[in-house]
Amino acid sequence: MNDSNYPWCILVPRVNNAREVYDLTEGDQLTLVRESSFIARAMMTLFNGDKMNVAALGNIVPQLHVHHIVRRRDDLAWPQPVWGLHKPRPYSSAALRDCCAKIVRFLEQQNIQK
Repeated sequence: MNDSNYPWCILVPRVNNAREVYDLTEGDQLTLVRESSFIARAMMTLFNGDKMNVAALGNIVPQLHVHHIVRRRDDLAWPQPVWGLHKPRPYSSAALRDCCAKIVRFLEQQNIQK
């Protein structure tokens, strides 16, 4: 998510027309939970969070997607929800590239160790 106020990733299952978790097969549901846990742990480690918020709202974008937002006691919205409270602060191109690279490197390293 292009909001530098919070480290934020969105996980989108590669299943056409899935709107809800129950639209996935049991195997795909298990994959989603595993991948969600994996990215949540990675984000908390990388960004030293106090709490991980995980949500699948889909009120605007109907395709099933799961938000993973690292929350810190000193973040802009703490302890309120992040939606609609403050205007998003977009990353610069360089900062977005660096942040994404940091996450990808970490995930690759974790996957190699498994």
